[in-house]
Amino acid sequence: MKIVVAYSGGLDTSVLLLWLKEKYNAEIIAYCADVGQAEELDGLEEKALST
Repeated sequence: MKIVVAYSGGLDTSVLLLWLKEKYNAEIIAYCADVGQAEELDGLEEKALST
């Protein structure tokens, strides 16, 4: 099973990634759209992968 999550990098979505992975034993895909906030995206991929 795959689950796609709109990922902001905040506490809520970071905890949600772990919970979904544990609860459903699913592959989690964290999606973040660049809508002009480039400075806020720095390090976001690494954070999602380490969560």
